[in-house]
Amino acid sequence: MFERIATGWELIQQSYRVLKLDKELLLFPVLSGIACLLVLASFAVPLWMTGALEEATRNRDNAFQSTLTYVVLFAFYFVNYFVIIFFNSALVGCAVIRLKGGNPTVGDGIGAAMARLPQIAGWALVSATVGMIIKGLEKNSKGIGRFLVGLFGMAWSIMTFFVIPVLVVEQKGPIAAIQRSIEVMRRTWGESLAAHFGIGLITFLLCLIGMVPIGLGVWALSSQLIVVGIALILVGILFVLAVSLVTSAMNSIIVAALYIYAAEGEVPSHFDSSLLRSAFGPKHT
Repeated sequence: MFERIATGWELIQQSYRVLKLDKELLLFPVLSGIACLLVLASFAVPLWMTGALEEATRNRDNAFQSTLTYVVLFAFYFVNYFVIIFFNSALVGCAVIRLKGGNPTVGDGIGAAMARLPQIAGWALVSATVGMIIKGLEKNSKGIGRFLVGLFGMAWSIMTFFVIPVLVVEQKGPIAAIQRSIEVMRRTWGESLAAHFGIGLITFLLCLIGMVPIGLGVWALSSQLIVVGIALILVGILFVLAVSLVTSAMNSIIVAALYIYAAEGEVPSHFDSSLLRSAFGPKHT
């Protein structure tokens, strides 16, 4: 286990070195975040302006209103997932090009995602459906039931860990992509999860650091130091956003690298071949 954790940490460091070669990869999480905000606004603003949101809240027991609410919520889930998957596919597409020795551009990533729109739409539909089911079960579960729902959500995340690179490289449909993702995960589960949770831990710790100026900014505001307080809060927010962007891109690079080695038997460019070979041995063949 400790060997796998150490390998995961090495993968994190190597993914950061790859990111320094292609800093433009950070643009994809930015675009994804902006697009998700626009999607949220496109649903929330019309509902608020027409009074539909208030009507749905007031008439929760009305069958028609309840059905309409779920339809709108599912549509929001689908569009939101589509946006996230599209830009993740673009990022992974660029990462695959770099890891195979190329020099990708933002246009290459967008082009790769555009070429896989049917697969992305199919996966967004599956993701939205499962997401709605999990949310529904969480809402109506208590105690051990909620714990089991949480385990199901974790298992789903693990099973679908490699779906995006499968969509990008192999252009499989959603069901075949899940099956292929599970197959690849069986070969790399220790390193994949160690790297994934390692990045999650790094993100959490760095975000805690970013909360320090935010907390100081709130204190400054309460002490009538308006300019100082606003400046500190902005610094903290920008730091947290920067951390999220970098770690998100690094995670996609690691997923792409592990997929290339486990699925194709190739050592990704800019990654330590001895590290991968010692970690996976003959399992990639």
